[in-house]
This record gives sequence, C-alpha cells and structure tokens, in this order.
Amino acid sequence: MALTLIEKIIANHSGNEVVKPGEIVDIEIDVRAARDFGGANVVKNLLNNGLEVEDVSKTFFTFDCNPTGSDQKYAANQQFCRDFAREKNIKIYDVNAGIGTHLVMEEGLAVPGSTVVSTDSHANILGAIGAFGQGMGDQDIAAAWAAGKSWFKVPESVKITFNGKRPANVYAKDVVLNLLNKFGANTLLGCSVELYGEAVDNLTLDERITISSMATEMGAIIVLIPPSDEIMNYCEVKSGRKLDKIEADNGATYKNEYEININEFVPMISRPGHPDNSTNIDDVRKTKIDSAFIGSCTNGRFEDMTITAEILKGRKIAPGVVLKIVPSTDTIWNQCLDAGYIKIFKEAGALVSNAGCAGCAAGQVGQNGPGEITISTGNRNFAGKQGKGKVYLASPAEAAASAVAGYITTPDQIPEIAAEFKSTGKTAEGNISKSKDISERPTLIEGKIWIIEEDNIDTDMIFHNRYLTITNIDEMGQYTFDNLEGWKDFAKKAEPGDIVITGKNFGAGSSRQQAVDCFKSLGVQIIIAKSFGSIYERNAINAAFPILTYDDIAELNLQQRNKISIDLETSILTNLETGKSVKINEFSSVQVDIYKKGGLLN
Repeated sequence: MALTLIEKIIANHSGNEVVKPGEIVDIEIDVRAARDFGGANVVKNLLNNGLEVEDVSKTFFTFDCNPTGSDQKYAANQQFCRDFAREKNIKIYDVNAGIGTHLVMEEGLAVPGSTVVSTDSHANILGAIGAFGQGMGDQDIAAAWAAGKSWFKVPESVKITFNGKRPANVYAKDVVLNLLNKFGANTLLGCSVELYGEAVDNLTLDERITISSMATEMGAIIVLIPPSDEIMNYCEVKSGRKLDKIEADNGATYKNEYEININEFVPMISRPGHPDNSTNIDDVRKTKIDSAFIGSCTNGRFEDMTITAEILKGRKIAPGVVLKIVPSTDTIWNQCLDAGYIKIFKEAGALVSNAGCAGCAAGQVGQNGPGEITISTGNRNFAGKQGKGKVYLASPAEAAASAVAGYITTPDQIPEIAAEFKSTGKTAEGNISKSKDISERPTLIEGKIWIIEEDNIDTDMIFHNRYLTITNIDEMGQYTFDNLEGWKDFAKKAEPGDIVITGKNFGAGSSRQQAVDCFKSLGVQIIIAKSFGSIYERNAINAAFPILTYDDIAELNLQQRNKISIDLETSILTNLETGKSVKINEFSSVQVDIYKKGGLLN
C-alpha cells in the first residue's frame, strides 16, 4: 500500500509496514523535550507517579519561554528542572541557547523522517525538514519520557501543489498568510499537509521553518515539506551521519488535493484577533503603529535578520515607535554579530534581546500594553497572546519597513519623513473567583448548559499565558475564559456540574494543560463541541476529562441554562426540558480506556 509522508513516518516508528488514517498506534519518539513552563509539571508528573526516564540520551529540557529570567515563578520552575536534570543526567538547552524546536534541528537531534515531541505547540515546525513534530501537554510528555513511546491517531493527509513562480515581493510569511486566507483556521483541522511544486522545492530552510511553524494556526497536525538535497545535506552535516531521504509513495491516498497558483499571491497581513483574518496589506496600509516585533519561532532566522538589516541600514526607527528584535537561537545571534547586523539594529534604534521565543510568552521582549498597536512577525495574534494591545502579523520586511515609517507599509513605500505619533493606553482588570472542584466521574452526566456560539476559541482565550506558571489545579478555575470577550465573568457564574456546548476547533492554539484543568477546577463536567484542536483533544483525553463532538443538535432546540443529560456509553444527548434526544459522536477506544482508569498516568 502506498503511504503519505506522515503515514510512512508513523509506520517506520510503530513497527507496522502500513498504517491507515484513523488507526491508533504507539510510536517510538526520537526526541522528547520539555520547555521551562511545562517542564516543571512534567517532572512533577514523573515524581508523583514513581516513573523513571526511559532514555536520557533522547530526553531534553529547552528553556526558551523565559530566557530573560524576568519572572520569579519561571525562575523557580527552571531551577526545579535543572535540579532534576542534574540528578538524571538530562541535557539542558538553558536560557542562553534559544528556541528548542530550532535547536533540535541546529544540533542535529531531529532529522528527516524522525519523531519529536515537546511541550511547545509549534513542535510541528519540524515539518520544515520532513520530520514529525507534535506539541503535547505535560502528562503526555511525562508518559513519553517514561515509556519512550506515545499513542497517535494516524491523521488524514492533504496535498497542496503550488504552480507558477513566487513574486519577488512575496516572502515566506506572505505565503503562509495567503494559505490562511484560503483555508482558514479549521478547513485543514487535524490533517497532515504536504507541500509540493517548484516553488516549494526552491524554499530555503529558513523559509520552510516560517511556513511549517504556522501549521498550528491552520488547525493542521503538521505541514510537511519533503526535504530537498540542500536540506538533506544540512541535516547530515548537523547530525554527523548519512541519512535516507523521506518521501511519500507514488499513488498515496489523500483526503483532498489542491492546486494553487503561487504567482497570484500578494503581500499579506493578518488583522488583530486571528491569524486567518489575513488580507492584502494594501487594505491596512498606513495604519499607525506603536511598536514592531521581529522574531519568534516563525521569523527569528538569519535570513529574517538579513532582510531586516538591509531595510534598517542607514535609517532610524520612527519617533515614538519601539522595534524589538529577537533572534531564534544563540548561533543566529552570533551570526548577526559577525555580519554587523547588531550594530545596524542598534544604530537604527532597535532593542535587541538574547535568543528565545520572546513575545509569545508573558514577561518577555515583544509583549505590548493596552491600546498598543504592534506589527509582529510572530505566528499568533489572538487577543491577549502578545499582550493586551492589538497585533498585526506580517513578514520581517514589512515589520522593519513599518517601524521606520511609523505605520504599516512595505519596503518599497517607506516615506522619507516618518509619521508623527501620539500614544494612548488603557488598563484592564482580570476576573477573580473562588476555585471549585468536582471529583465524580459518572457515565451518565446531567447538568445545566452554557452555550458559547463561537468557533476557534483558542487556549489563550480559555486560560491565558500569563497564568502558565500555576501548577496547582485548585487555583486555575478562577481564570477560565477571562480572555474570551463576552465570557470574562464565566468563572463567577459557573456552578459545579455545569456543561459547556460550543462550536468548531475548541481549544485551538497552544499545548497548555491548564486550558483543560481549569474546567475541572471549576467543576465543569464535560465539554461538547463540533470539533476540538488536536492538542487540546489529547490533553482532555489524557486528563480523563470528558469531551464529545457532535455534527448537528439543532433539533434539541437548546436554550441557555437548559438542563441536559449525556450518556457517555451510548452518546445519547437529551434535553431534559423537552425530552428530545439525539445521538452524537462516540468516545474513541483510547478515550474510553483512559477515562475508565482515571487518566493517562494512572
């Protein structure tokens, strides 16, 4: 049987000659990493369950979320992990190293066809070299560290072929924003996407990283780019060994195949709120900005720094505008130093930080304040993700040009005199509520419903990243939905035994376990949605927290705070106010098993 790229990688690591979409298999994990915010919980899970690390040579810590040491809780978590690593002889890429997903490529730990898991939801960035990377919650990672394997459901594959030549003013970031404009946040939900065509073959490693890094924002499991000879040579040099090229088989079966004319792509920008809210940059040109950010796992590469230096050389950042630049790894930082880029950045008036993830995590370089307008090269602009301001996503070229102009623009339209600027700002208050708990795990659940008619509710809306250092589940409930407009008082209104019903792609975004555990803390019994983000689904299943999906429940005529029942064994959903019932989608076999034993680690 002919296999797609993802099927071939999973088959190679599962001991099976053939795997098919929908099958659940255990696969060997070649690289097992935990970051600083998730690492502490990974260690606690191991210690609390009496588990040992299966193979320390394949196990790593990467401290990239807070490399500045600016937060006491982060510092405490990092040191906790350091102590564990010293005891177990585990390699740490500490705060001076850079972004973990980049380092595993730079250090030759990940190679084409390999498997990588991390507490980083953008571990699928490894698709840039034709490897399978997957972000996971802390229970998942603890299990992988202890067993060396993890269960996976083989995803369906989608093939995208680019025809034509990429326009000269269209950068890799523009390519992925054009794709988001076409496919949105859930058309490719749960799929492994493969890219083909001459324009793809010609992509550099840095460009591939930019495109693959935003698979999560498209709802995809991963964007896999077949490795070129140049990529194979890079990986062989870094790993110090001869490698076999990984390719899909001729005649492989795809869920969908698309042909796209890349010559029709234009410079794009994502409006604040959602990465898929992308548009031609002309639609927002001359929008006044307060700040610009160049970096993140999406655009912190040396080629990105080169483009930035070319635009900034001999120019100054607009008065009142702040430009923050963060290379993705220390190696790239030093390349910038050797090339004279750091001097160019500083002479232009930019702030240059040490390597790391930067503005995607609270307390780091790149965050913005209430009312602040930022143009950013990051991968997410969810409300509150990079701070309390508004974030437009763009390429490094557009971000650098806009920093000089004082408003959103492209390199070919930088004015001789920068726009004048007057800053504004607002303060915001969080919601505080007493945490709640529910410990029963019935097969028949009854409760009042909260209907949240919204798709693509991301994990920052559910449990914001400023609370990621919280490890006590009892403290989590009070912060549930406090970053979701219209629902910021949810924690105050929720009652033990409540049920949440919502739309598509619930839990999109990061790998944080807290976005599941906060509901358990409040006493919410179950979440029923049209679909779930793939990492969120895993986290809920592994925590034995019931989640179910439905296709159509309109005939139940559910109203806010109706009382319903759901039978987990039959998947029958009943409106107890009217007596009407429908059958929704069933638990998977792995979900039943984990639910019955009370969690993945039990």
